[in-house]
Amino acid sequence: MRCAPTAGAALVLCAATAGLLSAQGHPAPPEPPRFASWDEMNVLAHGLLQLGHGLREHVERTRGHLGALEQRLSACGAACQSPGASAAPPQVPESPVAGREAAPEALRSLQTQLKAQNSRIEQLFQKVAQQQRHLEKQQLRIQNLQSQIGLLAPTHLSNGMAKPARKKRLPKMAQLVGPAFNASRLHNGGWTVIQRRQDGSVDFDRSWEAYKAGFGDPQGEFWLGLEKVHRITGDRGSRLAVQLQDWDGNAESLQFPVHLGGEDTAYSLQLTAPVASKLGATMVTPGGLSLPFSTRDKDHDLRGDKNCAKSLSGGWWFGTCSHSNLNGQYFRSIPRQRQQRKKGIFWKTWRGRYYPLQATTMLIQPTVAAAAS
Repeated sequence: MRCAPTAGAALVLCAATAGLLSAQGHPAPPEPPRFASWDEMNVLAHGLLQLGHGLREHVERTRGHLGALEQRLSACGAACQSPGASAAPPQVPESPVAGREAAPEALRSLQTQLKAQNSRIEQLFQKVAQQQRHLEKQQLRIQNLQSQIGLLAPTHLSNGMAKPARKKRLPKMAQLVGPAFNASRLHNGGWTVIQRRQDGSVDFDRSWEAYKAGFGDPQGEFWLGLEKVHRITGDRGSRLAVQLQDWDGNAESLQFPVHLGGEDTAYSLQLTAPVASKLGATMVTPGGLSLPFSTRDKDHDLRGDKNCAKSLSGGWWFGTCSHSNLNGQYFRSIPRQRQQRKKGIFWKTWRGRYYPLQATTMLIQPTVAAAAS
């Protein structure tokens, strides 16, 4: 577009129009998308957590102040009279009922408003507490993702799931046949037994501290303890062996590579993408899957709307509550109600989501020991 010589204002308008048309004809290249760095995500998560703590403290202080004010107003009673009656000495009411009847209408109205405000503060307090739990969950997921990326390596990703037929690598004490379940030794050939279920003699619906320290009887049913298992594996990769038995005498054995994080990651179990997919997980990324350990009092699972450990039973590396739970409630016979069966011991990819298993054993072996054996 060419602008003919003319008055100053018209010339400026013509030039602006030409520039606009030029810009429309040749749009500027869009800016490339920018993704937040890990540091930015950590700062954001930390800031949200601090905000949640601040809101919670503010709500607690406000609730305390309102409670103290309400008590003072209630104690005021007949003393809180109109200005004309304030000069007279206060009369002690003959009974609490008489004192309440003598209280002015304004005082009763204020007390009603305070109670309503206190109720709203209580609701806000509950919402802040709920958001706080969600924020702590999100921060834990960020930490797990960071750990997962740090563990990525070609050799790690190339490890698939071992074939179930390779049972000769498992210690004989772990085979699910007859009295082998009652073996007294916990170590054999580099493998360490970390869990055993066989008769329901031990309650596995326990707290975080119990699962951290361990419980049960090594001669029978027991859980070794997350901290002990982490000390065995350290920062090395490991192999986890899982042995399952149903009520018809059928047995299944699995082995796969894992990495167990420390308590700062909620003892997250890191699985490679091929292993996670074969185990039936759906929320799998190319870098694999990280499953924090959850209990009824420490909700770390991947469900934002549910506490899997509280909804089901026992502590476990829950994803979406539906893939496996070898620490669930023990049933000596299969319940008829489906709602009850879902709380049992199950491994979805073998006997299905609603089949409670009869017996299980879990063993772990550090990768170095596995290579030497």
